[in-house]
Amino acid sequence: MANRDRIFTHARLATLDPRLQGFGLIEDGAILVRGERIAYVGPLADIPAVDRHAAEAFDCEGRWITPGLIDCHTHLVHAGNRAHEFELRLAGASYEEIARAGGGIVSSVTQVRAATEDDLLRQTLPRLDALIAEGVTTIEVKSGYGLTVEDELKMLRAARQLAEARAVSVTTTYLGAHATPADYKGRNGDFLRDIVLPGLHKAREEGLVDAVDGFCEGIAFSPTEIRQVFEAARALGLPVKLHADQLSNLSGAALAAEFGALSADHLEYTDAAGAEAMAKAGTVAVLLPGAFYFIRETKKPPVDLFREAGTKIALATDNNPGTSPLTSLLLTLNMGATLFGLTVEECLAGVTREAARALGRLSDIGTLEPGKYADFAIWDIERPAELVYRLGFNPLYRRVYRGN
Repeated sequence: MANRDRIFTHARLATLDPRLQGFGLIEDGAILVRGERIAYVGPLADIPAVDRHAAEAFDCEGRWITPGLIDCHTHLVHAGNRAHEFELRLAGASYEEIARAGGGIVSSVTQVRAATEDDLLRQTLPRLDALIAEGVTTIEVKSGYGLTVEDELKMLRAARQLAEARAVSVTTTYLGAHATPADYKGRNGDFLRDIVLPGLHKAREEGLVDAVDGFCEGIAFSPTEIRQVFEAARALGLPVKLHADQLSNLSGAALAAEFGALSADHLEYTDAAGAEAMAKAGTVAVLLPGAFYFIRETKKPPVDLFREAGTKIALATDNNPGTSPLTSLLLTLNMGATLFGLTVEECLAGVTREAARALGRLSDIGTLEPGKYADFAIWDIERPAELVYRLGFNPLYRRVYRGN
C-alpha cells in the first residue's frame, strides 16, 4: 500500500503556491501522490494518465485541502506545568513575587532537570497529539529549560524521539541562551563560556540540532552576548533565529537580520528599521499571539510596518509552560486575526508557507506543489475563513502525512 499511487479527487485546493493569487485556489482539483511526494496538483480534468485500478483513490467530495499546518515556534518538550503560578497571578501576585518564591523559569528548569528523557517524551506526547489532531504535520521544538549541557541535550534527544513516536516531522532548535540559571546569576559571560557554547558544539556533534536560537532582552542576554552565540552557530554551519524585541527594543530584529536569521520571533517592539532589515535579509517575522494574550500584553507587534517593508509573517503557538500553554494552532489563527489584525490569507499562509520559510524548509513543505512532501490537511469547511473564524471547533476531516 505504501508504494501505490494515491489520488485525491474532487477537492478544492488552497495550494498557497506563491505564483498564484490569494490562497492559490484550484476548484475541482486533484492531488496525485507517489511515495511520500506530490506528483501532480491541479484541475482534476488535467491529471496525468495513471492506472486507476492500481492507484488508491480518495474522493474528497468537495472538501478543502490545505498544506499540512506547521507550528514553527514551540517549547513543547518540558516537564510539569505552572498552573499554580497562574492561580497566584489571578490572586494578584506579581511575576517577581512568584520568581522569588521559586517559580517562573526556575520552576521549569528544576522540573526538566529532575525528569528523564523518557519522562519528557511521555509528558510531551499529549501536547503533540493535540496539535496533530488539528492537521499539524511539522513542528519546531526548542531546548532551553535544562541550562546545563546534559539537560539541554536531554531535551533535544526527547524532541528527536517525537518523530519516531508519531507520524510528524520535527525540527530541533538549540536554545541554550534562554535564561541564566541561579548559580550563574549576574555572570552571563561565564554561562555562555561554560554551558551555552560547549553545549552547542556537543549538540552539533550528536546531530541533535537544526538551528540555534537565543533570547535577546534586558532580562536575558544582550545583543553583544547573542552575537557570540550566533558567531559560534555560523562557524558550525547552523542557521539562527532569535527571540527579539518582545519587552523592549534592543534592535534584536536587526541583529537577527544581520546574521541572515531564518526568523525573529515575538517582535512587539520592533521598529521600521528592524522590519526593513528583516525584509532585506529574508528573515521571517514569527508572531506569537498566545504569549501576548496569556501575559496580558498591550503592545502589539507592528504588523503594518512588516507589510510596508515586505517582511514575511508567520504564526506559531509558542507552547511553553509559563507564558503560552497553548496547544491549538487553530486558536492561534483566530488570535492572529482578532488580536493582531492579520487577514485570513495572512493567517493561513502564516501556518503553512511562511512557517515553512521560518524553518528553512520551504523547498520541501508549506505549499501544495509537485516535488514537495505529501503533507496536507483535508477540511470539512465551506471556505478557508472558517479555519480562522471558529473558536474551539476542529473541522479536520483527514490528515495526510508523507502521503499516508
